[in-house]
This record gives sequence, C-alpha cells and structure tokens, in this order.
Amino acid sequence: MREGRPLTRISLFDGRGVWVVTGHGAARELLADPRLSSDRTLPAFPATTERLAASRKRRVALLGVDDPEHHVQRRMLVPSFTLKRTGALRPRIQVTVDRLLDRMAEQGPPAELVNDFALPVPSMVICALLGVPYGDHDFFEAQSRRLLRGPAAADSEDARDQLDSYFASLIDRKEKDPGDGLLDELIHDQLREGRIDRQELISLATILLVAGHETTANMISLGTFTLLGHPEQLAELRAEPGLMPSAVEELLRFLSIADGLLRVATEDIEVAGKTIRADEGVVFSTSVINRDEHTFPEPDALDWHRSARHHVAFGFGIHQCLGQNLARAEMEIALLSLFDRFPGLRLAAPADAIPFKPGDTIQGMLELPVTW
Repeated sequence: MREGRPLTRISLFDGRGVWVVTGHGAARELLADPRLSSDRTLPAFPATTERLAASRKRRVALLGVDDPEHHVQRRMLVPSFTLKRTGALRPRIQVTVDRLLDRMAEQGPPAELVNDFALPVPSMVICALLGVPYGDHDFFEAQSRRLLRGPAAADSEDARDQLDSYFASLIDRKEKDPGDGLLDELIHDQLREGRIDRQELISLATILLVAGHETTANMISLGTFTLLGHPEQLAELRAEPGLMPSAVEELLRFLSIADGLLRVATEDIEVAGKTIRADEGVVFSTSVINRDEHTFPEPDALDWHRSARHHVAFGFGIHQCLGQNLARAEMEIALLSLFDRFPGLRLAAPADAIPFKPGDTIQGMLELPVTW
C-alpha cells in the first residue's frame, strides 16, 4: 500500500468502497477533521470484517461518539490521566513490576512472558486506578480477548454483555460501599449528579478496563520480542538507559499494534488532491502511516535517535488515546526493569515458532517463552 500514498480506494469484503489512508500528513489532517465521524452505528460506517460489521449496532462510549458528547465524556476522565497524575503512579508501577520479576526469578527459567509479566503489569495498574478487584482478572482478561478477537460477532457481543453485567454489579456494590478508585469518583461526581446515566458509566468502565490492559500488554510483549531480535539496539539501550523514553516512542511507531482506525465522512472532504464524499468510509492503516518514508526516513529501521513522537500509534485528534501517558510509563518501567533484572534474557523457542494473536485490529502475542 505504500505506493498508493497518501490515500487510495479499495473494496471491502462486502463490496463497499472505502478510502485507505497511508500517508502521515493526510492521516493527521483527517483525524483532526470534525467531518469524519467515529459513530459506528451510522449506516455508512465501514467495517473491515463480517465480525465488525455485525457489532455496529451498539454505541461505544468515548471511542465511538463524536463531539459534543465525546467532549463531555473525555472531560470527566482527563484529570486522572494527565502527565502529572500518571507520573505519580510510577512508584506503584515500579513496585508491581519488581514483584512480578521477583516471582519470575524465584521460579527460575524458562518463563512465559505474556502471562507471567506483560499482561499482569497493566492489569494490576488499571485495576488499582479504576478500583476494580484484581482477583477478577481471569474473567475480564478472557472477556477482553473475546471482545477484541472473538471468532464471530456473537462471541464478541456476548463478551460485551458479560462485561456490562460485571460492571453493573460492581457499580451496585460500590454505591453501597464506596472505594477510592476512578470508578468510585465517577459514581459520586457524575452518576449521582445526573451528568451521565448508568449505561454510559458501564460503557466507559468497559472501555477503560479493556483498553487499559490489553494494548499495553501487547506492547510490552511485542516490544520485548522486537528488542531480542535487534541485539545492537538492545545493547545500546542497556548502555544508555536514558534512551528508554525515545525507545518506547520508536517501538510504538515501529510496531503500531492498533491498526485500522475507522471513520465515516459526514460531509465532502478535500484532502491530498482527492475528494472523500459524504457517507464514504475511511480506514487509517496505522502500521503503514507510521512507516511513511517522507516523515520517517528509513522507516523499517529501529532507531532510538529519530524523532518518532509524532507517530499515530495512539491516534490523533480528539480521539487520541486518553491513557497514552500511562501506557508510556508502564512500557518504560517494564522494559527497563526486565532487561536490567535479566541481562541474559533470550528467546526459549525459535522466533518463527512463537504464536501471535489472531485478530483484525489489535496485534499481539499469545505467548513469549524466554529464558536467561
């Protein structure tokens, strides 16, 4: 698709034509344009698979609403995800990471890094932030997998129903016995004051929980796998730990695990010499956008010294990832601590034998066997 920059027309599985955006400049221009809608219940909203097409009936809080509703929802949450607030969480993240690494060291090699480390780190952190019992992690992690990668639409919809029921029950309990998490704050400040209704709060909680652990876990495991496959860059990072923030940005660009952002035009839009007509779908190929050689020279190279922060791995515009500061902190601490604790870390299986997650939007690893 690189030859078709910055955008081109393709046909989807159902025969409908959509615009695929592959150029970095066009992507940022369009993602900031209010004439593109994120409301997937609109009849013309695109779906890249049958599963996604069948799941368009239900609105998704935050990610699937436009302004002014989106602004209202986001404003409720922004104070909890500022750089200052997430910075204050760094000691807690470090403690969580250290405990998991201690357990790995005690159990000895080999280890399975996805379930022993990459997944528990963000799961524990988001549970503490929201006020969700971590003891329920097996349930919500399983439902998150079904929601994002269920083999059929019915599977994904059932997972959403299960998560809705879970949060409805948890909100009921918290109304009677409040805690000190973000969910408790939303109940007290927003639900009781009538600023949001119960279903909206349930949908927000589901989005925060699923997005708050699934994507970061994938980045930690894929980041580790990528570093082990690039020994020169890993050696440089070990020699200069101060490069880790830049390395995280470059890994986010290089991996682009959340691919295929979807929008629909509500009016005609002129961009890059093309006209996107009202009711035409738009698909943003994040993985290609983040390797636009006009913006990122030698895009297939992993380079800690490039300016990579203007990638679109977290999206762009009003729907840019709310938790990006938290995700960066978790990745920096997890990767730096992992390779510091286990300097001899290496794969415990051939790279081409390691299974990746099936899916149409979120990339990840099913398991990552390592030894040291």
